[in-house]
Amino acid sequence: MSDSDSFYRHIAQTSSEPMGLEIDYAEGCSIYTKDGKQYTDFISGIAVSSLGHRHPNVLKAIREQIDRHLHVMVYGEYIQTAQSNFAKLLCDQLPKNLDRVYFVNSGTEAIEGALKLAKKSTGRQKLIAFHNSYHGDTHGSLSVTGRRIYRDPYEPLLPNVFFSDFNSDDVLDIIDESTAAVILEPIQGEGGIIPAEKEWLQRVQKKCRDTGSLLIFDEIQTGFFRTGSLFSFQQYDVVPDILCLAKAMAGGMPMGVFVSSSSIFEAFKVNPPLNHVTTFGGHPVSAAAAYANLSTLLSDDFESKAFHIEKKSREILTGPGIVELRGRGAMLGLELESSELTAKVVRNCFDQGVILGWTLHSNSLIRIAPPLIIDNELLTDTLKLIRKAIQTAIQD
Repeated sequence: MSDSDSFYRHIAQTSSEPMGLEIDYAEGCSIYTKDGKQYTDFISGIAVSSLGHRHPNVLKAIREQIDRHLHVMVYGEYIQTAQSNFAKLLCDQLPKNLDRVYFVNSGTEAIEGALKLAKKSTGRQKLIAFHNSYHGDTHGSLSVTGRRIYRDPYEPLLPNVFFSDFNSDDVLDIIDESTAAVILEPIQGEGGIIPAEKEWLQRVQKKCRDTGSLLIFDEIQTGFFRTGSLFSFQQYDVVPDILCLAKAMAGGMPMGVFVSSSSIFEAFKVNPPLNHVTTFGGHPVSAAAAYANLSTLLSDDFESKAFHIEKKSREILTGPGIVELRGRGAMLGLELESSELTAKVVRNCFDQGVILGWTLHSNSLIRIAPPLIIDNELLTDTLKLIRKAIQTAIQD
């Protein structure tokens, strides 16, 4: 039985039409398939491969760690150098109130942990989230995801979750002394690449402080220079109480964290002890990869690289069929005039060796999220190819 036969027969499918590329290997900005084709990965594995595929620094760290040890104990019991080194390096980049990390395996697990931490530390149950948000597909994360089409099949979800419009002051009337946390993406990703308004976000933070509610930032997509700054909250002059990270954190290895203060994390130690645990969270190989990944990101001017991607995209992606290009840095959404046009453009580009995609909540929006290491020539050529594909699709 071939790999393809096994894939379609034995692997649970998430859609009726998976892309179905048979991957041979990946390197830098490219993915190579077993039939000899090369594809430019212009979505970075959905905002994961910010340093490209198989960055040598990340590979070196992985090889060195597997020569030491793999899993040795469930999270939080043994002192492991890979975990300790990465935790310190990450916290060194963050404000003083974000001084402690809890390692998990993925973004949705980071959200789950953050929700539990907020409820446990405040003693409250009310959660506030936003329409068109996306925080993951496990039950807790889905409970604060603001799209009914994904929620309805799994009702009932968590109780006491209230939704408001993003960038609307209506939320200020919902936040009160019974609120455990407000959770939001500083830029809604799957909801259509919608940035939060700075002044609005600051008003939300103030209301949280006035009521003793915690502010959770989901930076699973926006983190690690994707939007220009190391973390998106740095562009808003707002510091969350809990920060959730994953995707680009470990250079292609599975890892997530939620970060908060030592005082808030005290809630996880008692009543009962071990009330939130994970077997593989902070796996030493992933932790070593994450340390190498962040060290590499900090060693160069990736802020400028992200903003160069935005600048070049705005220069080239103009003309008929294009409604808007929105977002920041290398997290951009290209909205076209119709879902039909979008589908044609994505297919046309795919046939020409460029991998694009659209977001979960908007079938007229093309995701633009190339690796931050992309050189100017490949970036320019790919953007021109997309513009040409739009022109061709309009004429068809």
